[in-house]
Amino acid sequence: MTDIEFTDITKTYPDGTTAVTDLSLRIESGSFTVFVGPSGCGKTTSMRMINRMITPSSGTITVGGADISAIDPVELRLGIGYVIQSGGLLPHRTVLDNVATVPVLRGERRRDARRAALAVLDRVGLDRGLAQRYPAQLSGGQQQRVGVARALAADPPILLMDEPFSAVDPVVREELQAEMQRLQAELRKTIVFVTHDIDEAIKLGDRVAVFGRGGTLQQYDPPQRVLARPATDFVADFVGRDRGYRGLSFRAADELPRHEIRTATGEQVPELRLEPGAWVLVTDAAGHPQGWVDGTAVEAVRAGRPLVDSMSAGGSLFRPGADLRQALDSAISSPSGIGVAVDDSGAVTGGVDATEAIGLLARQRAGEDAERNRALADGQVPG
Repeated sequence: MTDIEFTDITKTYPDGTTAVTDLSLRIESGSFTVFVGPSGCGKTTSMRMINRMITPSSGTITVGGADISAIDPVELRLGIGYVIQSGGLLPHRTVLDNVATVPVLRGERRRDARRAALAVLDRVGLDRGLAQRYPAQLSGGQQQRVGVARALAADPPILLMDEPFSAVDPVVREELQAEMQRLQAELRKTIVFVTHDIDEAIKLGDRVAVFGRGGTLQQYDPPQRVLARPATDFVADFVGRDRGYRGLSFRAADELPRHEIRTATGEQVPELRLEPGAWVLVTDAAGHPQGWVDGTAVEAVRAGRPLVDSMSAGGSLFRPGADLRQALDSAISSPSGIGVAVDDSGAVTGGVDATEAIGLLARQRAGEDAERNRALADGQVPG
């Protein structure tokens, strides 16, 4: 078991600054726990106390029931993976040798460690062709993947991640988040992840610990509960006024109907005849959406304007397995008001309607209310 428990932990620095105040929480073995909060709220300090990079002023931290203050810090850290912002890679070592660092420190032969490192590169989605490159020759996203690979190379039961994706662009960040979800589903590590981004916390965490000023824990709950029932005014303000919309990401959209959408290829656009207010989705030959056109855009194409300059952006797509938030977003971000549903290949399968998405939400809530009322009638306390 690799559960982690904080009991009455306080960290006060010599100048009198208190970074963490009376922190008590238990992180379950195999869970993905996210520490989130504004800058200076003690979330990183709390995480770094787990591997004794920082020593608490008072209180106890245990890992698997063992008090970490009685464990040699070097021995402790060799059993805990650590990923930081921008990878924290050794610039003078190749990708392969960066990944093999901890196994070599633990006494493995370099040749064996390098062989195992190649397999870890595969696991985090990095091409083996990058193995002999140096960190400066990699993109930011590639460097972060190498950082994750290095942390996983010794197969540690615990993984600490200190704002690892904050220095990359939004597209790469989303890819890395998806990669972490895939890896956790496969490996079931005990992960403690620090971020200042509430959306990232909600997306990744099994449980979310919200820290406030002075390192005070404000709430520690599953993300659905943090969104639905903020424990304090601070949490409500930090989560934001649109927390109800964020909460839709925990609602299934499988029952949402898909309607037929009128489509046309680029070659067919000049021949379209559209009524005012009507829209047509332009696709390529494989059925992948390219954008929307209305009557005005069609007239512009007939007059010689390039199609690419006449189409309206398509908005977000509703992909297989997506949640109700993504369904609603696809509809309201579309110029036509119709969300585009696609299959695994990216081809159009139909359209989704925002009104129907709201209707599905209402039915789900009605079902939840009925279940809650039945529980109350039976004398149970609903969660």
